[in-house]
Amino acid sequence: MWRAIQNNYELEEHETALLVEAVRTVDLLEKLDSVVRDEGAMVESPQGVKAHPAAVEARQQRIALARLLAALRLPVGDEEGAQANARPRRRVGVRGVYGIRGSVA
Repeated sequence: MWRAIQNNYELEEHETALLVEAVRTVDLLEKLDSVVRDEGAMVESPQGVKAHPAAVEARQQRIALARLLAALRLPVGDEEGAQANARPRRRVGVRGVYGIRGSVA
């Protein structure tokens, strides 16, 4: 993953930091998945049968990985007609503040 992205894209410093965390997350997911394969997806507890803690943590790590990869904003799939190293435009501007409807400011 590291080599594939580093070889194909020129990353800025903050994007490299995101990639480092994404690669670490992938490594952790591999370890967690190995534990679940070895011990099973379900475990006995005093409260009864429940999901293995490693399976629960893997789910959370997959969410984190998806967010890290989305933050990198790398192009997805075969982008014919687009520049090879082009990434989607970044959103510009600041979102306004939220208030309670009907309240006086």
